Parts: sequence; structure tokens; C-alpha cells
Amino acid sequence: MSVVHQLSVGWLLDHLSFINKASYQLCPSCQCPAPSASHVAPVSSTPSTEDIVSPSTVDTTYSTGAAVERTGAKLKQKFVFREEFFHVFKPHIVSASEQKPQQESSDAGAREGKDSGNGTEQHEGAKNSDGDSFASARKKHKRKCSVFNQGELDALEYHTKIRGLILEGARCLIKEGLKSGFLHPISAKQSSIKNVVTGHVGCEMAELCEMAKRFPSVNENDHRSSQIIDEETAIPEQDLLSCVTENNTDYAKIINLMGQKYLVPPKSSFLLSDISCMQPLLNYKNKYDVIVIDPPWQNKSVKRSNRYRYSHLSSWQIKQIPIPSLAAPNCLVVTWVTNRQKHLRFVKDELYPYWSVNTLAEWHWVKITRSGEFVFPLDSSHKKPYEVLVLGRVQGSIDLPLRKSDVEVLPIPDHKLIVSIPCTLHSHKPPLTEILTEYIKPDAECLELFARCLQPGWTSWGNEVLKFQHIDYFIALHNENEVGSFGLI
Repeated sequence: MSVVHQLSVGWLLDHLSFINKASYQLCPSCQCPAPSASHVAPVSSTPSTEDIVSPSTVDTTYSTGAAVERTGAKLKQKFVFREEFFHVFKPHIVSASEQKPQQESSDAGAREGKDSGNGTEQHEGAKNSDGDSFASARKKHKRKCSVFNQGELDALEYHTKIRGLILEGARCLIKEGLKSGFLHPISAKQSSIKNVVTGHVGCEMAELCEMAKRFPSVNENDHRSSQIIDEETAIPEQDLLSCVTENNTDYAKIINLMGQKYLVPPKSSFLLSDISCMQPLLNYKNKYDVIVIDPPWQNKSVKRSNRYRYSHLSSWQIKQIPIPSLAAPNCLVVTWVTNRQKHLRFVKDELYPYWSVNTLAEWHWVKITRSGEFVFPLDSSHKKPYEVLVLGRVQGSIDLPLRKSDVEVLPIPDHKLIVSIPCTLHSHKPPLTEILTEYIKPDAECLELFARCLQPGWTSWGNEVLKFQHIDYFIALHNENEVGSFGLI
């Protein structure tokens, strides 16, 4: 289970457990070499096994070699996601008035105004102490004065409104996590490990994303809507861009694309394309009961940097996503939103009404360290340790009966928290599958838009849809027992 604890305020999630629960086990006839040490992305430091909270393994050993045969039996090969990508042992920014969510905050109100203006100053104070010439060189990004623009005032007002909910709700969930041992105080060795643990993985991923935009569209009347992965195979890029690719088996599959290997989990499907080529997705299935959207919101800091190679969509472009054509009656629509109030207002006041979706709730994803601290100070103006999800349902279909099920679906509650240790890989969001279960019907068809990874039982779409499925993000496990006695993690 990826849900470690569930309380009335929300859920404490184990993102890593969810990924590995997908069972990235290859069919014995599809074994292939695991990533070798020379191809695995560099890590800043490697903790010892005594410092790692790992899932238990039975008669298995970590390996970077190919599957081999022992005593005449071929070893089954299983991949697990590299645990170091969740080694967030300390906050990214520590303010002078560092605040742990598990502690009481009786003086929070008195500090509200002070702390909310200090997050950036404490992070950059040393840079601004060299005189007016240095400050002038950085004036595009830094302000000496404490005058807030309207966007910052709106953000401060919103933060003030939800601050108590975030602090108290997270404190309750973290307390349970510490009590059960899922969260724990860090050791001296762990405290010296940097949070950034990886270099670039999948050297041709950027070219793959660009290819998804450059390839000409295919006439849907002349092409099949889906294709099935049979064995490990090199699929022509044009086929990936022109139809949905399925793995409908109980085993993981490996596809070769532009000289790179990607793991496809069991019972999953995906379409690699940009927003100009969504017709294959529309042709693939009738409708979806759940649609999760993580739009590439325009962001000034990302615009200034070449670090993240993905394009942004304007508000007008996001509105063109054909949600009405993809959504089944009573479809649950979940949209990830940045902390810019401009984007939140757009979703609630413009985007959802345009899609005929009723806004029902706002949830918050709260990011913490392994020891239960916020990854950023709660009141920092530099970055917040939370993100927003807006949930709604398609209008005019609330009273329709559920298909194939008499199970009652609970109404969507407001102000729930999803607390988890974030992945250090950029924009790798926590899974929503298990926490949405009680709010959707059992046979729900689920779709993720702008996805960067795949999930069993889901259809995923995006121009980076295979990004975090690259084989270098995984490690191979080999069981030395006979075939059939392989132990799941």
C-alpha cells in the first residue's frame, strides 16, 4: 500500500512503495541486461545500508548485471525504482526560525508577517551584502525593498487562509509516521547527504520530446488506434506518436526507443505526443471516469533557466485540451496547480467552467523530509512546501447511475492533505490512485494528461510520458531460488 496512514485530515503516502508495487518483473522469455554501473547516472553520495529504510527482500540481491541461470533454472528478473531518489533527509532551505511541522506553533500568528517576507532574504542575504553594484547586477531577480506586488499579496492572503490547515494537518500525519517508524530522525551520516542525488538520466530524452512535436500527424482513418507490445522490441517512433501503445500482460515490458530502454509496467497504456496530436487518444477508448492533469504552467524562473527542457502552454492552449470529449458522465477531474494565484483562479473561474466541470474541493500536497520537516519553511516567500490540487466533476451528470457497480461513491471532501517525501526528480508527482479509490467506482477508466511516468491500470499521455520509465532510474533484482518462488518486494 502506498497509503501509510489515513486520518480525517488526509493521507501520508509512500511514493516509492507505489512505484515498486507495480511489479516491474519481466516475463522469463523477455530477460535483458540491467543497467550497468557505467550507464547509471552519478549520485552525489551513496548511503550505507544501515542508513536506508528499505523494503524487505527475501532471497534477493541487488545487481547491475544480466539475468543468469543457476542450477538449470533461469532467474526471474525484477526491477525496482532507485531508492536514493527519495533520500530527502533535510530541508532544501533552513531559515533562522526553522519550523518543524510536528511541533506546536503557538507563536505562529506573531511570526506570520515577519517570516512570510524573510524566506528569500535569508536564502540570499549573503549575496546582497556586497554593495549597490552587485545588487544592481541582480536587480531583475532581486528587490531590496519589501513592497509586494499584487500577485505576492494574493499569495500571502491565500497562504494565511490555509496555513493553519497545513500546519496542524501535517503535524497529525507526521506524528503517526514517526510513531510507526515510516518517518524517523536522521543519522549523522544521513545529515551529510545532499538532497540532489542524480545527474542527467536518459541522454536522448530531450530529443525524444522534440521529436514528438516535429513528426507529422497521421490520418486516423489510415492507422490503427492502438498497438500491443509483444516482446522486447524497438518500436518505430512514428508508431509511438500515431497510436496508443499497450502492455496488457501481467509482466513489465521493455521498449527500445532512440537507442534507450524504457520499462512499461503491466496493464498500462500510453501515447507519446504533444497537444497537436491527441486524436489517437480520442479514438482509443470511449470515455474516462478519472482525468488527472499536470499542465506545464508558465513559470518565470523556469523560463529563465535551460535546466528543464519542457515547453509551457498558455492559458488558451490549456483550455483547448478536449476534456469534454474525453470525460465520461460524472468524471472526476483533478488538476495540479502551482502556488501562483493567477493559475488557481484560472482553473476555478475559467478553465473548469469552460470544460463544464464543477469545482468541488481544493487539496494540498505537503512535501516533507524523511524526518518529518517541511522541505521549505512553511512561511517562506521563496518557495512553499506545498502544492494545490483542484478537484471537480463534469456538470449535469451527478445523479446518473454507476456502471457495473452498486458501490456507493463518497462525495469529494474539501481541504484534504497528501503528505509525502517528494522524489528528487523534477516534477515527479505523488500517486493519487489509492487515495481516489473511495471517490470513484471500482471499474473506473483512468487517464493522466501531461504524464512523465506510467501507472498500471491507467492510460498516460504527454510529450514526456516515458521520462521516468527510463531503465537507468531502476535497479535489477535477481532471485537465486527456483522459478516460481520469486518473492515480491
